Amino acid sequence: MKTSGVAIFLLALLCLSSVPVSLGGSPFCNAKCGVRCSKAAVMDRCIKYCRLCCEECNCVPSGTYGNKDQCPCYRDKLSKNRNPKCP
Repeated sequence: MKTSGVAIFLLALLCLSSVPVSLGGSPFCNAKCGVRCSKAAVMDRCIKYCRLCCEECNCVPSGTYGNKDQCPCYRDKLSKNRNPKCP
């Protein structure tokens, strides 16, 4: 009985790990960041930081790179190391 309980637990864990998890966020930011990060080498990191910046600034520059002058708040956000925070 104990072995079957462990097997059921592992099966449930396996099933849950294969379900994609949404990071939430607004539909606006999700769509804009999806386009912005579509060519990123590390897409999950790009989308994470893009969404953070989008939620604070309420805008995302157009295109996949550059155009940051379209959104000054997005452009001017810096990390603690004084590097650009938003992709």
